[in-house]
Amino acid sequence: MFESLRVPVIAAPMAGGPSTPELVTSVVRAGGFGFLAGGYLTAATLADQIHKTRELAGESFGVNLFVPGVRSLVDVTSYADRLSGEADRYGVAPGAGRWDDDGYAAKLDLVVERRVPVVSFTFGTPLVADIERLHEAGVTVVVTVTTPDEAREAATAGADVLCVQGFEAGGHRAVFTDDASSDSGGPLLGLLSALRLIGAETDLPLVAAGGLVHGADVAATLSAGAVAAQLGTAFLRADEAGTNGTYRAALDAGGRQTAITRAFSGRPARGLENRFLRENSAAAPAAYPQLNNITKPVRAAATAAGDPEAVSLWAGQTYPLTESGPAERIVARLAEQAREAVSAAARRFG
Repeated sequence: MFESLRVPVIAAPMAGGPSTPELVTSVVRAGGFGFLAGGYLTAATLADQIHKTRELAGESFGVNLFVPGVRSLVDVTSYADRLSGEADRYGVAPGAGRWDDDGYAAKLDLVVERRVPVVSFTFGTPLVADIERLHEAGVTVVVTVTTPDEAREAATAGADVLCVQGFEAGGHRAVFTDDASSDSGGPLLGLLSALRLIGAETDLPLVAAGGLVHGADVAATLSAGAVAAQLGTAFLRADEAGTNGTYRAALDAGGRQTAITRAFSGRPARGLENRFLRENSAAAPAAYPQLNNITKPVRAAATAAGDPEAVSLWAGQTYPLTESGPAERIVARLAEQAREAVSAAARRFG
């Protein structure tokens, strides 16, 4: 279905607030496609967002869900104790280091019942039976992958489309299994390399994701075999995004490097470097979502205080090149830049 988009640009699902029905709608009006982020939402809240998006954008939207992983047996008590001083700084206590499945079953039932046009998955491949349920409801299934092995698994399970994520991407790496022996959770493939390697393994349509902020980036991924480009960081500063003020201010200021860390959630994710990331990354175990639940009160209090030093500021490597303004205008600019890039490349080849 992405092959028919007037502008092959997709607003990525960004859990934690940035993705909104208004952002999806603005991108759709510009000729693209948008995802709601089901991660961390209750099924009831997600139902409300689906209803509102459908009213505003029709059927040109999707929902992303987090696939529950195997429960980590790592003792996270020492990490919670480590953060007591950080929590005291903001007048809160660390959260309980509990495991949960993010209400996955209820949200899966919801997207089937509501016949959401497209459902994408991150952190793994759904059960074959779940994919069959979605297909019976007329839902297109997208699975986010980072390696050829993951792509083969998703294709075998029945995925219709693969979203290929390069290491440049902001937010959580979509690795199926978080390798605790690796700071990045698994192999690091750049987006163009991943597109070529995965494209050699499957005939499924590929969507490209990872550090894309310019129309020339979109053109490059299409040339490498993608049918569309999925952009998240590029829309963080959009007027319609739900990015909070502390987060926006850090993005606006620029000047920070990005790094991959488990410090905030227990899963590797790329964000802007700050005090929390620097001081706790080396000590953070591979225990998601336990660490996410432990750090949640600290992150919320720091956000409310306007202090970016203890907030998970997820962003791709190219975040300094992003722009603010209406999402519709951002998409129009991307389309114009992509056309110019394609023309320039064509001239180089005579």
